[in-house]
Amino acid sequence: MAFDIDMIKKVYANMTERVDAAREIVGKPLTLSEKILYSHLWDGKPNTAFTRGKDYVDFAPDRVACQDATAQMALLQFMQAGKPKVAVPTTVHCDHLIQAKEGAATDLKHANSTSSEVFDFLESVSNKYGIGFWKPGAGIIHQVVLENYAFPGGMMIGTDSHTVNAGGLGMVAIGVGGADAVDVMAGMAWELKFPKLIGVKLTGKLSGWTAPKDVILKVAEILTVKGGTGAIVEYFGPGATSMSCTGKGTICNMGAEIGATTSTFGYDDSMERYLKATDRADVAEAANEIRTYLTADEEVYANPEQYFDQVIEINLSELGPLLNGPFTPDLSTEVGAAMTEKAKANDWPIQVEWGLIGSCTNSSYEDLSRASSIAQQALDKGLKMKSELGINPGSEQVRYTADRDGILGIFEKLDAKIFTNACGPCIGQWARYNDPKNAPKNSIVHSFNRNFAKRADGNPNTHAFVASPELTAAIAIAGRLDFNPLTDKLINENGEEVMFEEPTGWELPPKGFEVKDNGYLAPVADGSDLEVTVSETSERLELLTPFEPIGNEIKDAKLLIKAFGKCTTDHISMAGPWLRFRGHLDNISNNCLIGAVNAFGKKTNFVKNQLTGEFGGVPDTARAYKAEGVKSIVVGDHNYGEGSSREHAAMEPRHLGVVAVIVKSFARIHETNLKKQGMLGLTFNNEADYDLIQEDDTFNFTDLNEFAPDKPLHVEVVHADGSKDTITLNHTYNDAQIKWYNEGSALNLIKKQNA
Repeated sequence: MAFDIDMIKKVYANMTERVDAAREIVGKPLTLSEKILYSHLWDGKPNTAFTRGKDYVDFAPDRVACQDATAQMALLQFMQAGKPKVAVPTTVHCDHLIQAKEGAATDLKHANSTSSEVFDFLESVSNKYGIGFWKPGAGIIHQVVLENYAFPGGMMIGTDSHTVNAGGLGMVAIGVGGADAVDVMAGMAWELKFPKLIGVKLTGKLSGWTAPKDVILKVAEILTVKGGTGAIVEYFGPGATSMSCTGKGTICNMGAEIGATTSTFGYDDSMERYLKATDRADVAEAANEIRTYLTADEEVYANPEQYFDQVIEINLSELGPLLNGPFTPDLSTEVGAAMTEKAKANDWPIQVEWGLIGSCTNSSYEDLSRASSIAQQALDKGLKMKSELGINPGSEQVRYTADRDGILGIFEKLDAKIFTNACGPCIGQWARYNDPKNAPKNSIVHSFNRNFAKRADGNPNTHAFVASPELTAAIAIAGRLDFNPLTDKLINENGEEVMFEEPTGWELPPKGFEVKDNGYLAPVADGSDLEVTVSETSERLELLTPFEPIGNEIKDAKLLIKAFGKCTTDHISMAGPWLRFRGHLDNISNNCLIGAVNAFGKKTNFVKNQLTGEFGGVPDTARAYKAEGVKSIVVGDHNYGEGSSREHAAMEPRHLGVVAVIVKSFARIHETNLKKQGMLGLTFNNEADYDLIQEDDTFNFTDLNEFAPDKPLHVEVVHADGSKDTITLNHTYNDAQIKWYNEGSALNLIKKQNA
């Protein structure tokens, strides 16, 4: 029986009427994305045709999911909202604070010891406010959501950018910052700019070494890391319906790497099979009753160019296995000769030291079974591992079932390390080096989603390449980045030449899923008498103090840093060892922008303090400005804030006195997070004005008292020699978001409205 089945049936009961009304108002057939969006309007039945990429729209998501690193700040904010209970089904999943080092049992025990304060806090807050709690070791949030909560035609938000994974079960699932989640948990509307639509038509069929992962690696190559910004990617065609549900989840998951709002697939037989296999036949039966409403209208997929803003077509029969990287998830290379040539030209280390399988992207039963078929061949053919191999199962249900069926045992025979059912190396929770900053240049291959510098192990010299689980296994066994399993032979222990056969696996476990303890704790029916305490001396947790409004007069603000090139949320607020401070704003602010490259000098964490003329770390300089009552400004390049949904990347600069972030362009989630925290997120009207910013600049906003939608702002930039430039800055703030700014934050406005 599914969780929240009554809620799901209510969504379906409303969906037919709302979709029919939307079709009439829009005046044409609807995509799946539009059906879900129009059936989840805050006002109920549609009465307006919205303009894609322009209109801000209020939605009513069905549920919220939070992982432990982001849940701390989200729940600390929710505690200030004045609500006795969450308004929609909400869950917290403990998957980020578990480091991969020795193996599952030891690592989980260590996490429960070192992070007990945080886990206890999250459990108690969940219990008090009616939130479902998944214990450490229960699994990775997105795999657990796919197995238990995702449903076709639903809308959910989650405080993690890879919430989009649930699109594999036909949802519109969107990653957000904690403040957005608080809106929904508090029973308020959630705002989103009505997305543009990108259609990806999949023809042919996957076979051999080509996997669902290769589809999204190819899409990332085509669209780049910012090509999906502001859009929902909707997959369709015979190649889509022939793919497994968890394969679809993989594709949707990595849609975060192209900046997409989310990705989704229409409801089909593979989703029905998956729902029934995960004990949700009741959801499948309810979905079958409105099946045509859970995919696009026939005319849309027949003539996609008429209904999508952009259409891409990929023939799966012609697609081969790919490796994407290093340092960016959109740099795609075919296995074999192309990789040999590219690696040689760029001096990428050919020897592969580690292969890593798992993460929220590729940790399903199907993924493990296909990778294990390659591992079994290595055993059968007398091959020894040339690299080390690590496995992170996606959930306790997947782990237990894979262990029962002998899949994990195959990996263990190759001396692979089975890590906890958690994120581990994918988010920097990997104790690989004692001194990561001075670690050697090397290459690794993994089935994760991101491969930014220092992402997995803290080593800036680690070249990480993204691949399917089966290709990761093959390359780890071969030990070479340029190994092509389709053509290349290996020498076994007996000196014989052997080749891998094509990987095989099971879409679903032949004997069904099984688990003894899935790690779920239901909240008490009434938590009003429960108390949540936070120690004033804690290094891990800190109750929040509301931000003061910045106001409409910003004068003599100093440049804090001009970020050069790629500046992701990993650069702005690193994960890894810093995850332990995610519930303590002041302590975690000590990592603010320490990974960003300063355009002046091209160093990290080394900026000029204009008050003293001395150079120091970014957080130290920001604190010095704040202590003197001086506001500061951050300037950035394209796609600023790419990557994670972590709102710490907005809250930390805000806490340290940054009042505006001025860039060439923003990643969607980060721009929203800045707005939610009552800051100015602005873009250069003329991108070349980025080059005008100098190291000793002071900023005076000249018309902030006229802050209004669709009206540019202007800033006078005063240089050290007394010369000035007046720069025009664009913004996307609407009336509601300007109110957030005027109140100091969106949370301040919520508290005011609930007072």
